[in-house]
Amino acid sequence: MASQHQVPPPGPPHQDEEKAAHRHHTGSSSSSSLGITPTAPAPVICPSHTTPRRLTTKIDLHLVPFVIILYLMAFLDRVNIANARAFGLETDLGLSGTQFNTALTIFFVPYILFEIPSNILLKKISPRIWLSGCCIGFGFITMMQGLVQNYAGILTTRFLLGLFECGMFPGCFYLLGMWYRREEAQKRFSLFFSSTSLAGAFGGLLASGLGSMDYMRGYRGWRWIFLIEGAATVVIGAIFLFTFPGFVEEAKWLRDDERDYIKARLHADQGHSAAERSITLKDVGKVMSDYKVWLGGFMYFGIIVPAYSYAYFSPTIVQSYGYDKIQTQLHSVPPWAVAFVFAMVIATASDWLKHRFLFTVLPICISISGFAILLNVHDNLPVQYAALVLICMGMYSAMPIQVCWFNMNLGGHHRRAVGSAWQIGFGNIGGIIATYSFVGGDFRKGYIICVSFICLSALSCIIYAVSIMAENRKKANQTLPEGMTEQEKAELGDLNPDFKYML
Repeated sequence: MASQHQVPPPGPPHQDEEKAAHRHHTGSSSSSSLGITPTAPAPVICPSHTTPRRLTTKIDLHLVPFVIILYLMAFLDRVNIANARAFGLETDLGLSGTQFNTALTIFFVPYILFEIPSNILLKKISPRIWLSGCCIGFGFITMMQGLVQNYAGILTTRFLLGLFECGMFPGCFYLLGMWYRREEAQKRFSLFFSSTSLAGAFGGLLASGLGSMDYMRGYRGWRWIFLIEGAATVVIGAIFLFTFPGFVEEAKWLRDDERDYIKARLHADQGHSAAERSITLKDVGKVMSDYKVWLGGFMYFGIIVPAYSYAYFSPTIVQSYGYDKIQTQLHSVPPWAVAFVFAMVIATASDWLKHRFLFTVLPICISISGFAILLNVHDNLPVQYAALVLICMGMYSAMPIQVCWFNMNLGGHHRRAVGSAWQIGFGNIGGIIATYSFVGGDFRKGYIICVSFICLSALSCIIYAVSIMAENRKKANQTLPEGMTEQEKAELGDLNPDFKYML
């Protein structure tokens, strides 16, 4: 039999990862501090042919690029209507008044309603089939947006787009959360989430090129934006049907000993996941009875309003500075590029310090400063443009921290599947508000709405932080009932006294 090595004592290069893989996730060196009888957890042994760091890198290469590309295409297909607007969509479809805003709004109706059912189906069917199928669906609908002729057509396609896209964001976050330990998750979550920034930057560059195809083969430039970007999404979705990764239990690219090791270290960090049991309505009810789950929803709800306001209306704001159609698209790129870099810096620091709260509040304060500038400066174009950069980099750095923080503080498949879908679903109600934030060119009113909601997000983060600190203190004095089985502990998820919330 090939020899296997147990994690060595402190000192070697991979000390931190291997120590974390060994320790029971109570955050203390002894179970006695939690009021339970101290027992030595079974050691987590890394297969002899690899190391924890190499195995984590292997997971990264097989998982992260797929979810990044998937969500990049989803977000691109969702917000490219803002680029299409600059190339005459409203005029060609005869839209007037708030009809364009309504077309944006209707996307969020199915997007909100079907978040939780989508995550339940993802677990039942498998991420590869469910997410890839949805990708083909929203890519095809995006192409159909390029062929609509009237208001009814754009409403129908936007509704169907929301239906097919509803599972992308919570599904990918759920999948990532079932592979990584909490202290190493933020960089991966932020890299995935920052695909929105890449989509914003890439979308502006694409639109500047595709928009120049105006009247080619009889189609306006805005139609080409939908047709080409949608077709690319369909092709990617078809490839993903055969290549997209699944859960740890399904990964064929892992050896059996590697799979056992990954599951063991996740168990040491988060407890038993209960992946073998289906999610029931009773599970949903239990999760929704936890007040912390509601706080997670309000955190995301508050920041979604300014985030979608920026995504949908920043080309309109930039165009108001006097740029032509092509220059508007090009000037929309730098804020997204800066946001991507800043988000990764924040995520790396957050993982290094194993802390989330301050790295959520700091970017929010940066965004608020950007809105404050726009509310008070009206005749200095460089300063106004710099304010847009501050707004974008702050919001799109705080959002992945919020979602990762909340998601990874949910233990087990059931609580995480339902809780993550709830946070994204409830939060996206803010998308409806965002679509009416900037109506009739009244930018000042829109800025005030955005500041109000981002302050709600900050307040929710503060209350959530205070709540989990109180829960951790409470757990320190709790004891597990005698004879409780691993399955019973798994049913508790993060409510298990052994589970310590990360601040």
